[in-house]
Amino acid sequence: MISLVAQLALWIWFFGCIKSYKTSKWILSKGVGIKSAEFVVLCLFTTGVVLYHAVYPVGKWFLLFVLSCWIIVQFFCHWYFTIFGVSEKKLKGYNECFSDTVRFIPASDTKLIPDLYHTILHILILINIVLIFLQR
Repeated sequence: MISLVAQLALWIWFFGCIKSYKTSKWILSKGVGIKSAEFVVLCLFTTGVVLYHAVYPVGKWFLLFVLSCWIIVQFFCHWYFTIFGVSEKKLKGYNECFSDTVRFIPASDTKLIPDLYHTILHILILINIVLIFLQR
């Protein structure tokens, strides 16, 4: 039951990459639509969740593979540059792309700081990976 709640939370949160989550005062995420790599990942994750609950243990390994690939890509798109440094061009592009999204740590001129949406996304992916490992 806990894994289903975590999977649903991740699905709803990640849907913000497809359809923007915003109000008149703030932008949590800028959706890029269904013609995107993000939509492909959402479809793979959805397939993994369905398989996880319908065809266990095959679905478990498929979902674990999808989540593992996803967190690796996210690491190299965000946290790698936070930890190991970023080029001026990459930092400028990242900060411009996410300039108006909600942040709990302000953007930096020297370090790449993921916005709130991506930070929570990464935490939800990791929670789902841990719950798969704890599942018997």
